[in-house]
Amino acid sequence: MSKTVIRNDWTREEIAEIYNSPVLDLIYRAATTHREYNDPQEVQVCTLLSVKTGGCPEDCGYCPQAARYHTNVKVHKLMPVNEVLDAARNAKDSGSTRFCMGAAWREVRDNRDFDNVLEMVKGVNSMGMEVCCTLGMLTEDQAQKLKDAGLYAYNHNLDTSEEHYDKVITTRTYDDRLDTIQHVRKSGIAVCSGGIIGLGETHIDRIGLLHTLATMPEHPESVPVNALVPVEGTPMEEQPRVSVWEMVRMIATARIIMPKAMVRLSAGRVRMSQEEQALCFMAGANSIFAGDKLLTTPNPEVDADKELFQTLNLRPRAAFKDGEAPVKIDQIPNTGILVD
Repeated sequence: MSKTVIRNDWTREEIAEIYNSPVLDLIYRAATTHREYNDPQEVQVCTLLSVKTGGCPEDCGYCPQAARYHTNVKVHKLMPVNEVLDAARNAKDSGSTRFCMGAAWREVRDNRDFDNVLEMVKGVNSMGMEVCCTLGMLTEDQAQKLKDAGLYAYNHNLDTSEEHYDKVITTRTYDDRLDTIQHVRKSGIAVCSGGIIGLGETHIDRIGLLHTLATMPEHPESVPVNALVPVEGTPMEEQPRVSVWEMVRMIATARIIMPKAMVRLSAGRVRMSQEEQALCFMAGANSIFAGDKLLTTPNPEVDADKELFQTLNLRPRAAFKDGEAPVKIDQIPNTGILVD
């Protein structure tokens, strides 16, 4: 039997038909597609560290790091390079194969802080880990500098549909987001881009977000699916919790229309039981964040994930598995998350 064809010409109507199909049929189709392109027992384990926290000038309605909102997030300047590299080593020792660094900036500026981030990228890359950054908007030149330093992936989420975007963020446009993704792609860095559900959007908006991602000239290599974690002090603090079935529909549809992407079960996982997470893995999720915090919001602890992996017979995906970069034998990451 031939594999499901990789397409970049999906229509909204086709995606809506998939998204709205009976949920058990949707999970079955997604699980079948997942097995055509991926090892279902393999999950990419990522660690996300906030290297510069708070004080952001943006007005993202969900984000506790926005300077204009009164939250419990304390502003911290950029961490020293050596502290970040220590955190990366600890993440590797705990089983992570990708290390992601986030800075609460609207955009990257060509200054000493950016120079230090480049040093962080070089250091993490030398450990044999896939290194990812999320630093806000980038120019073509900045993207190239990150690539030259060894950056493997760049995260820049679209968050929601183009139609709903200005209900969530007004300090930048959807096209600003797409431009940065284009700069990242042009430099040869892998694209990590997904969204958040629970922002007051409709199902049509969720389908619109998936349509934008799935019709890019190349699908993002990573597609994070986040459930809003409402934070007191932000405009979206009263938003209701997203159900597991909503997450499953997003994950399964993403898996079907972007078969080769790493679909990441991201924010909101801390509220899920093992059974709920298992449903998401069945629906095609094959990437998670490990560690007790995602930037500034809670995340399951490493021991809980170790138990989850053992229960479901999952194992961490090795870094650079698809041969995107050479890895020496002594650089293969420790997969200790699965070991007693």
